[in-house]
Amino acid sequence: MDLLTDRIKEEMKVAMKGGDKARLGVIRLILAAIKQVEVDERAVLDNERVIQVLDKMLKQRRESIRQYIEAGRQDLADIEEAEVPVIQEFLPQALTEAEIDSMVQDAVAESGAESVKDMGKVMALLKAKMQGRADMSEVSAKIKAALAG
Repeated sequence: MDLLTDRIKEEMKVAMKGGDKARLGVIRLILAAIKQVEVDERAVLDNERVIQVLDKMLKQRRESIRQYIEAGRQDLADIEEAEVPVIQEFLPQALTEAEIDSMVQDAVAESGAESVKDMGKVMALLKAKMQGRADMSEVSAKIKAALAG
C-alpha cells in the first residue's frame, strides 16, 4: 500500500530542490499537522486518516478566507487561497456537482429519510464516501434542500 505521507514527503523534496518556497511552506504545514495527530493518537496514520487531516486543513482555510474577506483583509485571504490548491493536490479527485447530487439522492432513498430531522442518517452514509472529495458544508446544504423539498 502506497502511503500518502510518503508522497507528501517526496513532494517536499521536489519543492526544496525547485526552490518553491511558498509550496514548501504549505507542505511543511501539512506534515506538521499529520505529525501532530500521530503524536496525539500515538499511531502512524493510514491514508484514510491523512485524508481526514487534509480535509480539516482545507475546511480551516475556507473558513479563514471567508473571515478575512468579511474583515476587509484581502491580503491575508490571498495567502490562504494560495494554500488551498496545494492541500487539494493530495486529496482524492473531487466529486462533480452531478455526482454529489446523485449520491445525496441515493443516500436519502437508502436511509429512508423523510424530513430534516433525519439529516444525520443521510450524512452518516455520505461522510465516509465523500471525505476529502467534497465540501461537506455544501453537501449538508444539498441534503437539507433534498429533505425540505
